[in-house]
Amino acid sequence: MSAQSATGPEQRARIEQRVLRDWGVELPESVFRFWAFLGSLGHAEQRELSDIGVSPGGVMDLFDEPGRRPRDGVDIRVHGRFYRDPPEFLTFMYGGSDGLHYGLWFDDGRTCSGVASYYNNDGGGIDRRFQSPLGALRDYLERCWRDLDDDDAQDDEVAAHRARMGLLRAALTAFETADRPEVGLAYSRLYDFVARPVDPERVTTLDGAGALATGGTALGRPPHNGADESKFATYMYGLFEDPSALEAGVAEARRRCAAGDPVEALVLGRDLHWASGDDPVRERLAHELLAAAYRALGRPALAEIADAHHRHRALPRVDVLEPTGA
Repeated sequence: MSAQSATGPEQRARIEQRVLRDWGVELPESVFRFWAFLGSLGHAEQRELSDIGVSPGGVMDLFDEPGRRPRDGVDIRVHGRFYRDPPEFLTFMYGGSDGLHYGLWFDDGRTCSGVASYYNNDGGGIDRRFQSPLGALRDYLERCWRDLDDDDAQDDEVAAHRARMGLLRAALTAFETADRPEVGLAYSRLYDFVARPVDPERVTTLDGAGALATGGTALGRPPHNGADESKFATYMYGLFEDPSALEAGVAEARRRCAAGDPVEALVLGRDLHWASGDDPVRERLAHELLAAAYRALGRPALAEIADAHHRHRALPRVDVLEPTGA
């Protein structure tokens, strides 16, 4: 794929229209830069991208063929959607191991506010510190470079690996992050190993991403990045294991939402979604609260994604598209 063909105006318009129609969201310019970057790669850079475990996926699967359809009976909005993905998360890239994947993040259900990532098969929460797909990829690339620095076997194979990685970095910085000359550990120290500031426009959630909302909650939750994550998680998982406490919490969220205050329904719904753990009660309550909160907040696209995900949470795989050319 050439960069020119990858970003042709007619093809781009078809992609934008498809995603807006089916997901209800507007793709950011940054994802088209990511697409152009992929189309610019030579053989060595493509090999290195594969060697470090990175591949485009999710919504990117529509970029070369915007008309692809999902399998019969499956909603397109769950393509690339992992079990714990919040409705705000739209997968565009897979990376490494343990279910690591990256998604465009749509707080308001319409416009992209950045990039998020997390390991679906491992511990830890959602990381929302990236501003763009290429910014997220650069961070991942420098972590891989750091791993090479720690490799005791500095042989010809490692040297070749490092040379290809350098070509991949050069291709990436031709599009973004050219103002960041640092590599490896030096890059991580400046842009990765930094404290996350408290965000008063977001409320703490169990998944670590925070919810875009302001106002009181039943638990008096602090702003995003303002909580003791370990204490908060211990409390919430304990609450979810107590049926009477869970029902009381859900009842309060319902009451507040019906009275015009959907914040508690939003954050408790997000927590239950993250901690569903194949429990049908938690899945049902998460869906109920999220759908109600998103509609009350004027985020209907997220409500519809929550509806679709609830119907399909038991799917054994995240790829739901028919094969190319089918």
